[in-house]
Amino acid sequence: MKVRDYEVDSEGIVNNAVYLHYLEHTRHEFCEQAGLSFRAMHEQGIDPVLAKATIVYRRPLGLGERFVSKLGLRRRGPLFVFDQDIYGEDGTTEIVRATIEVACIENGRLTRGLPLVEAFGKYLTEE
Repeated sequence: MKVRDYEVDSEGIVNNAVYLHYLEHTRHEFCEQAGLSFRAMHEQGIDPVLAKATIVYRRPLGLGERFVSKLGLRRRGPLFVFDQDIYGEDGTTEIVRATIEVACIENGRLTRGLPLVEAFGKYLTEE
């Protein structure tokens, strides 16, 4: 991805809240790759919701910089835990390290997200 002009503050660096968008976009792309778009999930009554986000900022990104966003997925009880990293364009310079916990709501009720376990099975590790 590339930092766009409206994502930077007056200092010319990416605003801290924008990183949440980058991380969310990466999760959405992952879900689509796994065969589940957020629209399709919602239409089936499945809504993954953010339960907790922990972000460590290592180095700021600036206007026009390119970066790579990666994720790993594990399970902790009923939660889906995404270990996400954003790296500089070189793929080695650490920009952000994040742990994102997601709960699954099905038809208005908190569940263990079994349809997601099935869809993400080949990517998922258990704690």
